[in-house]
Amino acid sequence: MTEERRDDAFTQPDPRNAQRLRTHQALLRITERHATGEHRVRWDESRMPMQPFDALRRVADLAAGSALPGDGEPPVDQDDLTAALTLVPWARAEFDQLEAGLLQMSKGRGMTWQEIAFGLGLGSAQAARQRHERLTRRTDS
Repeated sequence: MTEERRDDAFTQPDPRNAQRLRTHQALLRITERHATGEHRVRWDESRMPMQPFDALRRVADLAAGSALPGDGEPPVDQDDLTAALTLVPWARAEFDQLEAGLLQMSKGRGMTWQEIAFGLGLGSAQAARQRHERLTRRTDS
């Protein structure tokens, strides 16, 4: 396929690339508009955006009124909320990987499924094993 063909109005865009671009733009938007403290310093000095979970938390806290905007920080608007929603799958995937890793380390250090279930607040060893299996399937894809 030639470069001209990719720019053709009748060529269907690659949905994965479009989602990646939208996700990246969402992270940049939230960082640029709402980063404070260390996040603001990293953005101003190195153009390093916030981590997805931090960006989600910042928008949620501002929208809920549990955090106050910084000096000159714009209020959360619909585009900020849309950007935050766009980041949810990315943040969830990162959290799933973290949890799957903790489960693997727990088993590797000799914890039983019952002990792991207790730590996760689950009612049984079977529930902990099933959770591990689901997380493994999701993070291996």
